[in-house]
Amino acid sequence: MTSDADALRQFVHGSSLDAKTRARLEEAVPEEFFTVPGGLTAPDRHALTYERLRRAGLAAPPAGELLADPPALCALLERAAIADPPLFHMMLLHYTLALGPVLRFGAGQEETRPLRESLESMDSFGTLLMTEVGRSNSHLSPRTVARHDPATGGFVLSTPDAQAAKFPTNTAHPDLPKTAAVYATLVHGGQERGVFVFAVPLRGPGGTAPPGVRIVPAPETTGLQIDYAAVLLEDVRVPYGAWLRDGAAIGPDGDFHDPHGPAAARLTRSMGIAPPVWRAVVSASAAITRAAAGMLLAHSAGRSTLGRLAPRRPLTDYRNQQEAVLGALASAYALTAVAAHVTTPRPPDHPAAEAGDAGEAGGPATAWAPWSAVDRDLALLKAAATVQAQETVSACRVHSGAPGFAAVERLNAYRGLTHAYQNAGGDNQLILYDTARAMADRDRYVPPEPELGPPDDGDLDSPRVWLFLARDAERRLRDRLAGRVQAALRDGQDAFTAWNGNLALAERTATACADRIILEILASAAGAGPRALGPVLRLHALDRLERRAAVLLNEGVVPPGILDELGAARRRACDELAPRAAELAAAFDLPAPVTAPAAFLA
Repeated sequence: MTSDADALRQFVHGSSLDAKTRARLEEAVPEEFFTVPGGLTAPDRHALTYERLRRAGLAAPPAGELLADPPALCALLERAAIADPPLFHMMLLHYTLALGPVLRFGAGQEETRPLRESLESMDSFGTLLMTEVGRSNSHLSPRTVARHDPATGGFVLSTPDAQAAKFPTNTAHPDLPKTAAVYATLVHGGQERGVFVFAVPLRGPGGTAPPGVRIVPAPETTGLQIDYAAVLLEDVRVPYGAWLRDGAAIGPDGDFHDPHGPAAARLTRSMGIAPPVWRAVVSASAAITRAAAGMLLAHSAGRSTLGRLAPRRPLTDYRNQQEAVLGALASAYALTAVAAHVTTPRPPDHPAAEAGDAGEAGGPATAWAPWSAVDRDLALLKAAATVQAQETVSACRVHSGAPGFAAVERLNAYRGLTHAYQNAGGDNQLILYDTARAMADRDRYVPPEPELGPPDDGDLDSPRVWLFLARDAERRLRDRLAGRVQAALRDGQDAFTAWNGNLALAERTATACADRIILEILASAAGAGPRALGPVLRLHALDRLERRAAVLLNEGVVPPGILDELGAARRRACDELAPRAAELAAAFDLPAPVTAPAAFLA
């Protein structure tokens, strides 16, 4: 019979990867990557990250195999995230946002083979040129333009001014080869034909930039240490094969053809590289939350206090510290459940929008950002996971006292990563706004049905009660948002004014949708997973409901006194889990350097 500890380990690590693959991933990100030598200058630190990326890429399974196997790619990126957050970021860019478009949109294009092989062999490092510095929501309509040159058959790429510069990019290191996936608006025959991706060498083998490529290094930053730079393309000429055309073509007579529809549909399709990014970000969020929770437990276990109420009392006897430790463990298990959910293949009839399903209208409507049109639920879970990870990592740092801030850099680095991905990979607020718009308009969205309840006599330990509360809140918020926007439009307000006056409500509405999806995932995992999983996921559900108490009260979902009820339920859950804290953390199998004492005290 499988023990609780073994069952928890299997839940954390999944069952889709065999032992050989796991060993290969550990070889790709060895234990030495979990520490950074002291005394490095910023350029030295960047060089170390790229050297680690090269070693990891050569030791890991082939890139094509990884991109076709989400659990394997996410497992590799998880390990990179807990070892070295800058390495995770560089690896994510290289695999999913540089090589991914080449494989996806350049499939069948023999001309892309040299670029693809240079990325797969780590002879060149991949980067992304998408966001432009001078305008918000620049993804929707990049000012960087690609024009076909009939004389050569190729294209000319141009950024019209400094405000259209691509930033941020990881291109500042002067000595390393770089290949970029450049997002540009294709203008042909006097019309904008949509946003396409072009594969462009930005730096050669010695780091030299080709004619027309201007790279402007940004000031050094410590939040997430990357060689940031802005890139301007000044009439950069690329061959026809650099156009990752995804079936589109410009014929000998100059006629343009795109089998996937008009420009709006092409935008959604070109942004279809996002789902692998979101899966990886959710998985990394789970991984660094597990690592932070393990670090907080290691700091707290056996530590005594000198408080006058009870001198020499164990730190974890205090409710605030005990609940912080157990809450972090619960968040880690909850995000692990979400990560398992997003890396599990979907059935063909899954309701989420798939990139490229344009429909006659040219694709799902997009107001603030293109991400929800690609895959609403996955984008929403990315936003929710990064927020949860950031909150948990920050709490772990605070509850680790001065050592959590000053003795080791790891928690600060995790916090920098979670902060960065509030905006990177799709801005969280814009994802929430577009999700709310789809909810209000019932665009590929069906509100939860009203239910009589709550069930189980309102017992907060029951998953059915969590789901009832979450669904009721989501439906009420959605109905109120739709009503307010529709009323504003009927009163003659334009769409901007109608929505601009309701952005706070829109954010709460989309957040409620995310809560409901996550609680459904947790309820399913608790029902199907090992017995020991139920109590820890229950604690996270109660924590999540407590954080939403103000909204639940405001929408009339719960009566006054709910905070007292939730507090009592959380204390019961903590009392049940406290004796098992070490067992819960042990299932994470964290590498020794993660929870080791500060090296300078050894």
